[in-house]
Amino acid sequence: MSWLRGLSTSALATTLSIGSVALGPEPLRAKEVRIYSGRHYNTDRQIFKKFSEETGIRVRLIEATGISLVERLKREGENSNADILLLVDAARINNAAKAGLLQPYRSAKLDMEVPKEYRDPNGRWYALTRRVRVMVANPSLVSTNQIRSYSDLSQPSLKGKVCLRKRNSPYNQSLVANQLVIRGQASTAKWLKGMIANVSEPYFPGDIGLIRAVSQGICGVAIVNHYYVSRMLAGVNGAKDRELASKVKVITPDPAHVNVSAGGIARYAKNKEEAIKLLEYLASPDGSKGLARPTFEHPLKGSNASKEVSQFGSFRPDGVTISQLGRFNAKAIRLMIKSGWQ
Repeated sequence: MSWLRGLSTSALATTLSIGSVALGPEPLRAKEVRIYSGRHYNTDRQIFKKFSEETGIRVRLIEATGISLVERLKREGENSNADILLLVDAARINNAAKAGLLQPYRSAKLDMEVPKEYRDPNGRWYALTRRVRVMVANPSLVSTNQIRSYSDLSQPSLKGKVCLRKRNSPYNQSLVANQLVIRGQASTAKWLKGMIANVSEPYFPGDIGLIRAVSQGICGVAIVNHYYVSRMLAGVNGAKDRELASKVKVITPDPAHVNVSAGGIARYAKNKEEAIKLLEYLASPDGSKGLARPTFEHPLKGSNASKEVSQFGSFRPDGVTISQLGRFNAKAIRLMIKSGWQ
């Protein structure tokens, strides 16, 4: 099991537990595919297990943070045993591709199932699920009728009422990159300056903390990924968080910024044929819905039909491609630093 060497204790524990669950049949010299995944959802394993049962291809899984997986692939080089890399943000998957960690390949099935804006023009990665960056507001503190777009958070009337996640959040970096594509540098810089001027609370480490703070009246409005609210409404984090989430109003901009989780074939994949089959399976209507439904994400096509998501209403993507988000990531970070986003 040389491919396990060098794993952190937590990642190794995850890998061994997955292996013991037997995600698929394991006859002598069984075919297999090995995944480095930055997605941290136990429900993904059920999809992998179903794939194994249908194809006879065993799935081996390592879960860790996206950054650590990318660094591991760089360190391993051609000695890596990873076949697939799964990451949860546009910038991360694009950066992995630019670093030469993914190999280009073509698949007629993937080209058919994954909309053009959600796949790499050079064939190095394909999106599997979608997530929408929404705003959550406390109706007792702000006039929700006056908040319709991300740019509205720069209004002087929201002075001291805006809360944000830290600058190092890849989701926020992609949002700023998105605005650069749509609005250009001057308008985006102006928006950032006004929005940051409205921030009074320290920057938050995560979206769930932001939702709690808005519900409790610490903040008036914040930007989060939609599925964090849905998870809280579903009681994933307990009854208290369900109650807190029920008190916030979710505002989906029209059009809205859409990000993705995506997968690509590792540069030195030893089971490339099996890896492509798995990605084709995950990007299929059933596969994408299977990944997205229990995590409250949206599938590649259509919407998550759960009551915890559908109550937010429909959303219209703004048309910015995932590749564009990656290309504008570095410029977005520079603007965020210049604006004072901490």
